[in-house]
Parts: sequence; structure tokens; C-alpha cells
Amino acid sequence: MNAPRHLYRGTAQALRPILLIEDNAMDVDLTLQAFADNHVANAIAVCRDGEEALRYIQDHASTADPQLPLLVLLDLHLPDVDGLEVLRRAREHEVWRQIPFVVLTTSSEPDDIRRAYELGANSFIVKPVDFNAFVAVVKLINGYWLLTNKAPF
Repeated sequence: MNAPRHLYRGTAQALRPILLIEDNAMDVDLTLQAFADNHVANAIAVCRDGEEALRYIQDHASTADPQLPLLVLLDLHLPDVDGLEVLRRAREHEVWRQIPFVVLTTSSEPDDIRRAYELGANSFIVKPVDFNAFVAVVKLINGYWLLTNKAPF
């Protein structure tokens, strides 16, 4: 299977998607709801483990590919291949090293933070437990990474 298991479409079909790499079904649902609550127009592609994420990276490695994401939201604690390894391998690709990776995880371990930045993360956010606080974080992600930041392609 070359496509992610779920591709959620926003209202603007022509926009590049956001890639959410998250194995926890509840966190996927909360993230999708938070994006909907913030009226994010981009489609959300979801990979539910590290192997699926690596296949997505391999299958969408051209700037001409409309499924190449504008932004990646990456959990660190994934089955099969962990998030740090996904990040390391993504940064080996010429195209994927240009895509912003926001680590969005429950970990606040200093080693995880240090390692993520060493491997090329653009941001590290600890997931709030409260849904309203999480919606506020998504609003900030939307405001900066999707509306303010200029993508490389």
C-alpha cells in the first residue's frame, strides 16, 4: 500500500497536505478535531506507524507530487520504527530535508528534545493533555506553519 490509511480532505483540495504521523487513534481523532475546529483547509494524511511513514516518504519524494506535505507532525513513540528514526531517514532525502517537521509528542525528556533537534526537527511541542489547550496549540501551528511561514516549494 503506497498511500496512507486515511486521507482527510479539507475544503481547499489544491493545498498540499499536512502529514500526521501518530499511532494513537484517540490522538489522531483529537488532532483532526482540533484542525477542524481551527478551520484548517489542508488535507490531513495520517500514517499510523513508522514503517508506514517511511513508505509515504519514499513514495512522495518529488516537489511535483501534490501529496508531498507542507508540514509533518511527528509523534516520537511509534511502533515498528520510532519517530526519531523516521526523522533521521526523512532528512536523508534532498526534498524531505526541506519540509518542516514539528515533533508533537507526550515526551518532555531532554534527550528526546536534544536528539530531535540534532536530527533536523524544526520545532518540538509537548502535547497538552487538555483538549482546549491542544486546540490552542493547533491554532498556533496553523497560524505560523501554514499561514505565515513560506514553504520552500
